[in-house]
Amino acid sequence: MIEFCKALESDAVELTNVAIRAFEDDKVKYGSVPPGIDTKEQHLSYMKEADYFKILKDNIIIGGIIVFNDTKCNYILGSIFILPSLQNQGIGKKAINFIEKSFPEAKKWSLDTPYLSFRNHHFYEKMGYIKVGEVFPDKDSDFCLFLYEKTIKDNI
Repeated sequence: MIEFCKALESDAVELTNVAIRAFEDDKVKYGSVPPGIDTKEQHLSYMKEADYFKILKDNIIIGGIIVFNDTKCNYILGSIFILPSLQNQGIGKKAINFIEKSFPEAKKWSLDTPYLSFRNHHFYEKMGYIKVGEVFPDKDSDFCLFLYEKTIKDNI
């Protein structure tokens, strides 16, 4: 059974370990993982600055979701990560549905994902996100992030 619960400080070490495993493919492709995702201190910081949820399967942490409130009605999906052995089982879809239901006031969701993460592109597009741009975080590198957005229509 998959559950989503608010992450606690006591979860920081386990969430860090899960994130390291989840982003191992990025480390291979790009030579690094998202900044700070591999440190307990950064996960603790996310818990203070954002809405951080742990993803549980049978009461075991298998992933996490980090959501930032950009403005009153605009939210940023900072990160969603799931253990590689449990990917492609519908958990990501459940996670997106969970956050969208958890923030009913959201009018727009934004996220970024690396340019070579083709599975991510397909997943987010399947979930209704549209690619709106690209950004090069380091001007001296060819590393690029694809920017995605999803506008939520009123249920009237």
